[in-house]
Amino acid sequence: MKRIISLLTLLMTTLCIVFFPSLALPQEPLTQWQVYFSPHGGCTDAIIRELNKAKSTILVQAYSFTSAPIAKALLNAHKRGVEVEVILDKSQRTDQYSSATFLFNAGIPAKIDAKHAIAHNKVMIIDGETVITGSFNFTKAAEESNAENLLVIRDMKLASGYTKN
Repeated sequence: MKRIISLLTLLMTTLCIVFFPSLALPQEPLTQWQVYFSPHGGCTDAIIRELNKAKSTILVQAYSFTSAPIAKALLNAHKRGVEVEVILDKSQRTDQYSSATFLFNAGIPAKIDAKHAIAHNKVMIIDGETVITGSFNFTKAAEESNAENLLVIRDMKLASGYTKN
């Protein structure tokens, strides 16, 4: 008898979900994340993969930004029609030819944060739903020499908080 009741309950639940999906409780989207470590841990490749998926916006805050492959991926996104905005630490203003210069020359707005002693952020927000952050500076040294970490997090609420900041 218990088996029959269990089977009927399962059958009724399945039928309700199939024929009346609006009665199902709404599910919160799951946060998804990946973690990468350097040196030689694929941080730059992970960033480029995410930038290549961007459809509408890429917001960047960076302390040190000299990575040519990341700058090129931002330029490619810009050429695809993705709105790209960059805020860099004031140290990027004094470098002879930094990624800031490259981006500016390519028509991508690159602003300098001179309000703070150091603008030490390392953040990208893609399409209002993906946050890339961690200790990883957007540099060749961070990929090849330094002990760094990078998180790629898909979470709209977190992305909104970073965007507001």
